[in-house]
Amino acid sequence: MSIELKLSRASRIYQPSEPLEGKIIVKSSSSISHYGVRLTVNGSVNLQIRGGSAGIIESLYGVVKPISILNKSTEVRPSGKIGSGTTEIPFSVFLRQPGKDNLERFYETFHGANISAQYLVTVDIIRGYLHKTLSATVEFIVESDKDDLLERPVSPEMVIFYITQDTQRHPLLLELKSGGFRVTGKMSTQCSLSDPITGELTVEASAVPIYSIDIHLLRVESILLGEKIVTEASLIQSTQIADGDVCHNMTLPIYIILPRLLTCPTILAGPFSIEFKVSVVISFQSQLYKLHPKSDPTTPTLWTAMESLPLELVRTR
Repeated sequence: MSIELKLSRASRIYQPSEPLEGKIIVKSSSSISHYGVRLTVNGSVNLQIRGGSAGIIESLYGVVKPISILNKSTEVRPSGKIGSGTTEIPFSVFLRQPGKDNLERFYETFHGANISAQYLVTVDIIRGYLHKTLSATVEFIVESDKDDLLERPVSPEMVIFYITQDTQRHPLLLELKSGGFRVTGKMSTQCSLSDPITGELTVEASAVPIYSIDIHLLRVESILLGEKIVTEASLIQSTQIADGDVCHNMTLPIYIILPRLLTCPTILAGPFSIEFKVSVVISFQSQLYKLHPKSDPTTPTLWTAMESLPLELVRTR
């Protein structure tokens, strides 16, 4: 015997003002009695403090109390029997009650290192004390209502940057410090989630040959814990835009697609915040790089130069 939840949309993407629709599929070799088929929709923001980003006292707490967004339960079918073979039970439930003043805020689905906004729909077929309750759970994705979105297009705010040996705050190889290098470019710092991050980069001069140029996309998650704010930056994805010693004074395009579940609109809420930034990382050819090929890409090293820019993400119509 098996139970399956199948949503009406293959993408599983819904907006708060839309009904969550689908069907419950029960496959059984014989008919079964039950005490009701119940559907539960739950949404919450889960906050977690990891030991590496907090002190000893904070790390003892581990998990901060989740923030409830949505919790609805409805009976899809009253007690009775489900026949043998395949039975399909349709359902439809509104996430946000239409026509009423809804004060709750629906955060978009997001899966981070310390913060996650998740929405789940669960079906339970209650079979009494002598039989185990049959359950199935599916995650669905919530995106902002179209009425709450900005009109397209978002004007791309381009920020000009330059990277030299004098802009670096960490120690560099002696040959980099003495010989010097200069990389200039521009990049969009406000971006729609449905559009790529764009820009360009030019290597004007470099005394040491370049090994690689990468663009790191990072999330910056902050959680309010008592009177303290615990903040941690972590890598989402890395995109290589140049491999090897590139020609000087040649413009390199920057074009980065944003991953869906690992990004969301920038959030500045009371108990937590989710922000983003991009880092331009230039790795120079060095024997030290060969000795440490698996070093943390977000940590400055003697053979790398980097520049970080804040990134505001928004969702548009």
